[in-house]
Amino acid sequence: MADVTHATDTPDATDATETTDTVGAQLWRSRGRDRSSTRTLRVRTSAVIVVLIALAVLLVPPLVQLDQQEVDLSAKLLPPSWAHPFGTDDVGRDLLLRCVYGLRVSLLVGLVAALVATVLGTAVGALAGALGGWPDRCLMRVVDALSSIPHLLLGIFIVAMFRPGVWPVVVSVALTHWLSTARIVRAEVLSLRSRPYLDAAVSGGASRWRVTVRHLVPGVLPQAGLAAVLMVPHAMWHESALSFLGLGLPAHQASLGNLVQTARGSLLAGDWWPTLFPGLLLIVPTLAIAGLAGAWRERLNPRRRSELSL
Repeated sequence: MADVTHATDTPDATDATETTDTVGAQLWRSRGRDRSSTRTLRVRTSAVIVVLIALAVLLVPPLVQLDQQEVDLSAKLLPPSWAHPFGTDDVGRDLLLRCVYGLRVSLLVGLVAALVATVLGTAVGALAGALGGWPDRCLMRVVDALSSIPHLLLGIFIVAMFRPGVWPVVVSVALTHWLSTARIVRAEVLSLRSRPYLDAAVSGGASRWRVTVRHLVPGVLPQAGLAAVLMVPHAMWHESALSFLGLGLPAHQASLGNLVQTARGSLLAGDWWPTLFPGLLLIVPTLAIAGLAGAWRERLNPRRRSELSL
């Protein structure tokens, strides 16, 4: 009798287990679809924001025939309105136009500095990884030594040697941001050196220079490009920090860091818009660029994306 009871209970337990597994799998797939839809929405939103920013930076200055330096004391510190969507500053200048010009400068510094830093970091990292031995150790010790110095402190030292302007800031940001790219490229080169097709190229008589130029450098370009995109927001923040400290662009030139710095007194007086809108135009573009870069990183490394979804 006990055997019969055991025999009748086993199928029910098996069915219950299969039902639980099926429900769990459905919930897991549903959760994966939710994450995928959220990721897609984030990427599309980031792309729309980047396109709008690019259009504003490219089209607003030539289309709006206004002088962003024009002073109108009768219209100082006006709140946001249809005539002035971002309000005016403490000398009556239109904040929307000033913010667009400031964002234009920040993007210029970020893009040029990221490009220069990526080229320099890729060259050093590829050279260290391809040569190996004592050249690799010497180059990496230089990278380690420079990395031990805070970027902002080193940037202040570099900018202090020049007059305030855009290009000293570009040089400062580029010379302080190539170190991480060099490490990434070196690690990728070391990974590529263990591939069988490189062994076949060396066995076929290809020189080290030919292997580096034809195989190693093209192999690290996707990672280097990703590092450049991720460096743009960092460079924008670095430029804004230097301008906020008075070491970047001249005070009369529109820069997001300068706008935030000059608006501190207005904020203490209760006028919030001179600080809010430059701050938003600094935060939102960097988040949008970082969102696109994150999607690119997931495409380069799908395994990392699956790990992040767990």
